[in-house]
Amino acid sequence: MKLFSVLSALLLTFPSLSASQQSAAPAPQAATLLAQSAAALTGRVALTDVTLSGTVRRIAGSDDESGTAVLTAISSGSSKLALTFPSGNRNEVRTNSSSGPAGSWSGHDGVAHPISYHNLMTDSGLFPAFALAGLLSSQNTVATYIGQETRNGASVIHISAYQQVSGITGEAAALPQRLSQIEIFLDPTTFLPASIAFKTHPDSNALLDIPIEVDFSDYRIVNGVQLPFHIQKSLNNSLLLDLQFQSVLVNTGLSASSFSL
Repeated sequence: MKLFSVLSALLLTFPSLSASQQSAAPAPQAATLLAQSAAALTGRVALTDVTLSGTVRRIAGSDDESGTAVLTAISSGSSKLALTFPSGNRNEVRTNSSSGPAGSWSGHDGVAHPISYHNLMTDSGLFPAFALAGLLSSQNTVATYIGQETRNGASVIHISAYQQVSGITGEAAALPQRLSQIEIFLDPTTFLPASIAFKTHPDSNALLDIPIEVDFSDYRIVNGVQLPFHIQKSLNNSLLLDLQFQSVLVNTGLSASSFSL
């Protein structure tokens, strides 16, 4: 489905959305900082794919269990998070192709459920190098330098970004901006991403924001690439996933066919 058609359908579904769209150009300082961060992550390595394997703890309401995790991603933006627990497997797959983004998730019963389109307008945020690469490669990215602030007890550089779809204005332009907005927080010394934050939404309500934050730590150099071996994902301000990776493989030749929905 064409992006404009999807956005038009969303506007018809949520006619109460009203926000003015101001014309803006990517702030040079923000774009420079994003480029510096991408360079700090990959150096001069042409990173095409990555596989991280380790352990995971999942906390969701009364559920609190530990298991194993494998995170795979390729530079086009496709990714898969495969979690194995005593209660069963949990998977999330996202693909990115010329026809647009798509995704699905499954719980311990193994039944696949599609990810709503309005929840695919931001990257999953789990692998920072490809998340930043996607922003830098898009001609529709509008990035703004917010400033230096304190987050999680540490000093960070805050950059906000969203996608501005060409050819639409007014309320129609406000919707993709809102759904694609992402906050990037960089370490001011290393320029490595410390956190990425964005909003997810119920399948039936793109206007209800649920905050997601992904925190990165324990960066290590693997084949010239800086990779976070510790990733924590919070949903609605509560820790959901605590991922600790023990092994990493880069540039093994993964292709888009590895990420089937």
